[in-house]
Amino acid sequence: MSAFGRKNGPAAIKPGFGVARPMHGGSAKEEPRGGDQFPPLDIASLPGESFDPLSAPTSQMQRNADAMMRLSDRANAEHLPDAGPQGFEASVHKIKEQVLPRLLERVDPEAAATLTKDELAEEFRPIILEVLAELKLTLNRREQFALEKVLVDELLGLGPLEELLNDPDITDIMVNGPDQTYIEKKGKLVIAPIKFRDEEHLFQIAQRIVNKVGRRVDQTTPLADARLPDGSRVNVIVPPLSLKGTAISIRKFSAKPITLDMLANWGAMSPKMATALKIAGACRFNIVISGGTGSGKTTMLNALSKMIDPGERVLTIEDAAELRLQQPHWLPLETRPANLEGNGAITIGDLVKNALRMRPDRIILGEIRGAECFDLLAAMNTGHDGSMCTLHANSPRECLGRMENMILMGDIKIPKEAISKQIADSVDLIIQVKRLRDGSRRITNVTEVIGMEGDVIVTQELFKFEYHDEDDSGKIVGEYRSMGLRPYTLDKARMFGFDQPFLEACL
Repeated sequence: MSAFGRKNGPAAIKPGFGVARPMHGGSAKEEPRGGDQFPPLDIASLPGESFDPLSAPTSQMQRNADAMMRLSDRANAEHLPDAGPQGFEASVHKIKEQVLPRLLERVDPEAAATLTKDELAEEFRPIILEVLAELKLTLNRREQFALEKVLVDELLGLGPLEELLNDPDITDIMVNGPDQTYIEKKGKLVIAPIKFRDEEHLFQIAQRIVNKVGRRVDQTTPLADARLPDGSRVNVIVPPLSLKGTAISIRKFSAKPITLDMLANWGAMSPKMATALKIAGACRFNIVISGGTGSGKTTMLNALSKMIDPGERVLTIEDAAELRLQQPHWLPLETRPANLEGNGAITIGDLVKNALRMRPDRIILGEIRGAECFDLLAAMNTGHDGSMCTLHANSPRECLGRMENMILMGDIKIPKEAISKQIADSVDLIIQVKRLRDGSRRITNVTEVIGMEGDVIVTQELFKFEYHDEDDSGKIVGEYRSMGLRPYTLDKARMFGFDQPFLEACL
């Protein structure tokens, strides 16, 4: 007997994993080999494309070769500087530089500021012709109209940005100094054919944007959040913090209200998911929309707001008001930064506390970043069902963890277990949105918060987006799956008479 309780000798030696064995005859019963507990995968049974054993190795080798070729092209690529506006735009831009100084000598800026763009264009037309005659420049009708528009945009609008703001296909504008501007079209970043005269020109346009909403940007206050009249969000950062010059980031929003049906038609969710989210918005579920930067959280919040009953009083609270709710009884509130002395700041937390005294039916936060999360949870538990918010997180589970961390960031001295229970009791639904690498924005998870089990918040997934592959054009191919679970919030839907449609949508 050995020290391990086994008999010594060859009979006690059992073949281990991967150990060679002597061959047995056909009549002898063959022992199961150690490797049989990991049988080979049946590739033909896997989801996806049909398996062809002859073409599979060749296609896999081809895909690997294509991937390595893309890596090689990216490593050896040379990024040349952008040449700026070309052709017709370049000629109009050049003429504008000659006409603008002489035009400003003949125009009273204060009087021009009181006119609309159309009125100003009518006033400018004879003056522009006079200046062109002085410069001995002859323009055709198309060039004159283009020059008038450029000059009016320069004096009353946002200069070169006006052309980009009027393009409905552009969703993001990123100005990186006077010589470089990028735009996002259909989920892809491309360089824009515009340039500013110099840094001073760009800085004046940035000041024009922030001054309209009562904010300021200069060397003492080099950061500013603002908005445009159509609700588009603007962030401005100027030197010395920005080393390439004034940087302006504009997140545009659609002029036409986006609905859940539109998102379903665009492939952002399945029809069943759209039905379930409509019911969640109508039945006053407490909803948290989670996602990364630019994933479409605000768009989803605006779409959900369409399902709010018109008779409810809705208050929205944001750092820079960008929500465009589709309800008649809606009151937007906005925070205020501190003045030069560091006084007078009004935070989101202050507005949430004040909103509780304004008799709201729902409180909607544009984005939570800190201790105001606890105030929102308190509102959800004090008769303000149907409250919603957005926050940055990459998954529903991470969203819950971030909410706990944000409450702990404040001065509230309560144990973590109590915070977790408060979240579990308040939040009904987490909607996870993602911007995929092909530029598409999709709802990847719809998750219910059930309650507590020990110290852990228990959740269950109602819907999930499963990635399959991507096609030849690089577009991601996947499937929206209903997990077939009975919703825990079914009782809440039953109070509004939507229990049966909600159950059918989730199964």
